[in-house]
Amino acid sequence: MAKISPGVGPRYPQVVVLFGATGDLARRKLLPGLYHLSSAGFIPGCRIIGVSLDEMDVEGFRQAARGALEEFSSRTLTEPDWEAFARSLDYVPLAAGAGALRAAVDRAEMSLGGESRRLHYLSVPPSAALSAVRLLGEAGLVERSRIVMEKPFGTDKASAVTLNARLHEVFAEEQIFRIDHFLGKEPAQNILAFRFANGLFEPIWNRNFIDHVQIDVPETLGLGKRSGFYEQTGAYRDMVVTHLFQILAFMAMEPPTALEPAPISEEKNKVFRSMLPIQPHDVVRGQYTGYRDEEGVDPESETETFIALKCFIDNWRWAGVPFFLRTGKRLAEGQRIISIAFREPPKSMFPAGSGVGAQGPDHLTFDLADASKMSLSFYGKRPGPGMRLDKLSLQFAMHDTGLIGDVLEAYERLILDAMRGDRTLFTTAEGIERLWEVSTHLLEAPPPVRLYAPGSWGPKSIHQLIAPHAWRLPFERAWRDPNRHGG
Repeated sequence: MAKISPGVGPRYPQVVVLFGATGDLARRKLLPGLYHLSSAGFIPGCRIIGVSLDEMDVEGFRQAARGALEEFSSRTLTEPDWEAFARSLDYVPLAAGAGALRAAVDRAEMSLGGESRRLHYLSVPPSAALSAVRLLGEAGLVERSRIVMEKPFGTDKASAVTLNARLHEVFAEEQIFRIDHFLGKEPAQNILAFRFANGLFEPIWNRNFIDHVQIDVPETLGLGKRSGFYEQTGAYRDMVVTHLFQILAFMAMEPPTALEPAPISEEKNKVFRSMLPIQPHDVVRGQYTGYRDEEGVDPESETETFIALKCFIDNWRWAGVPFFLRTGKRLAEGQRIISIAFREPPKSMFPAGSGVGAQGPDHLTFDLADASKMSLSFYGKRPGPGMRLDKLSLQFAMHDTGLIGDVLEAYERLILDAMRGDRTLFTTAEGIERLWEVSTHLLEAPPPVRLYAPGSWGPKSIHQLIAPHAWRLPFERAWRDPNRHGG
């Protein structure tokens, strides 16, 4: 594998302390991601210390890591790269305590030689996060370190404020990286490039030209083994506060003074400060039929597995433009799209029956899958006599560029950014507390959950929520296949 040019990764070798090292996220994403970053030369040196409740030795952890790579790595596993990676692994059971963890970090730093930095990754449930933070404090592993935290960051404003205060007793805010893997995806960052690098779209990115915006992240998956966690959380806390609102901020923010972490965070936080409180009458909560029969779920559960809502950003650029957000489990398709509907022009010159306006407004659509796609729809004349209009589209797919192999997976990108201290794609304490604040009315007086059939698009009342507009999913026209000629 080609070694990466310097300047992309961190300056110093890294000691990664991975809490939850035998858990699902570590096996699926974190260990394969660290393997790729190490073997591709993104990191100038790396040691990984696994920490979990499991009683095992280093050899057991190496075998578990090997199994995770064979099952989940999207890249080829070579023996020389694996042997180098295996040598970088160590393991400390949680029960061994702060002294054993400190000793393992000291050994790792000694083996790297010279100056190094520490990255603590908390791949643990929220209930276990603070005890891991306390352990790091007791072990004296706070200096020269950064800490990555998984969502959710609290369950309401009070719990988020308390969580942040407890974190700040041990780590400074600039050391804390609250991860959102949606923003680690290449397409999310492409929104910034698209908006601010192109003179074609920047002037029309406002209420004068944009009618409404949809951010739509339906999932076909159920809960798997997460029902206990999900019962306490629901779709709004699990997905909207931590993911969809963050994407909304990238879409809606003002131009930052520089494409650097602090200016970008500041513009995102301005969006959050400008959001109007979410009103319960602008929200549809749903629950798929059969959810209450699943193991670990209350038979009278009111937890939502689906949510759709309308929100507003009350600032100069976006006043009056509704943002429609939707996400849920067991829906008809798994998609991640942002769809921007432009205002329709007056159509007085077109003859009756021309078809103008019949297929809705022009849309700019971003597909936030790993291999990003974009589409711009517009009306054009149908060939032949008379003035008959059809909806056409310009489409771009990352596959067209031949650069698809250069795309870093979301967790790889975010781990690398945290090692470099780049906070652009992470959430601040101020931002997360403000989002819980605008959610207060909804959390205190949620509308009732409405049942929907698995494999559908959610409860029927989502159509009243978005009227007189329509949801873009399911698409009225499919993405073109870039491998098919003439597309």
